[in-house]
Amino acid sequence: MDIILVPGFWLDASSWEEVTPALVAAGHTVHPLTLPGLESADTPRAGIGLRTHIDAVINKVDSLEGKVVLVGHSGGGAIIHGVADARPDRIARAIYVDSGPLGEGGVINDELPHEGDDIPLPPWDGFEEADLVDLTEELREKFRARAIPQPKGVAYEQQHLHDVRRYDVPATIIACEFPTSMLNQMMDAGHPFTEELARIRNVELVDLPTGHWPQFTKPAELGQALLAAVDQQA
Repeated sequence: MDIILVPGFWLDASSWEEVTPALVAAGHTVHPLTLPGLESADTPRAGIGLRTHIDAVINKVDSLEGKVVLVGHSGGGAIIHGVADARPDRIARAIYVDSGPLGEGGVINDELPHEGDDIPLPPWDGFEEADLVDLTEELREKFRARAIPQPKGVAYEQQHLHDVRRYDVPATIIACEFPTSMLNQMMDAGHPFTEELARIRNVELVDLPTGHWPQFTKPAELGQALLAAVDQQA
């Protein structure tokens, strides 16, 4: 199975390097992506928005044959949902890593501080404690050293969706910061945060307790969780 891996904010394709070995060993073909504007710290980010990133992933889907699995971490969840909307017949499963599908008109996060077209990685005290679980000082230093400013437009631009067949694409949520029991409660209560997720007809919820960056804090466990989700499509 072809597996397209979409990183979250401030990260490029290399952020998946400790996660992919289990997938490759099982015979899958992985396609970790570096999205437009994340090529380097010096890359211009003007004019790059959420749709730019969605289109970049669509282009990757269109370059492959048959159905593919999409994996999106954090803000990458909004991106893969946009791709599922654009190519619902090509997506075997969408896997959201500590993220979820972003509905019509939503934005990923328009409160992140920006410097012109860039959103630099904020200071650690700007994150909630739940984000930083298991992210040791060493991991924080490595993360910050590799972090690339996020294009502001990706965080601030609204999601626009068009095809209700996106709700037929099977989804897996790998929940890290908050347990799946909380997600179930939110869906049952009709919480706006899970409104789009609740509309998906086939949803699997998986717990992987750690902070917001399991590709750094629990990469082997994340690799196994992805493999289990992907193997359902075999």
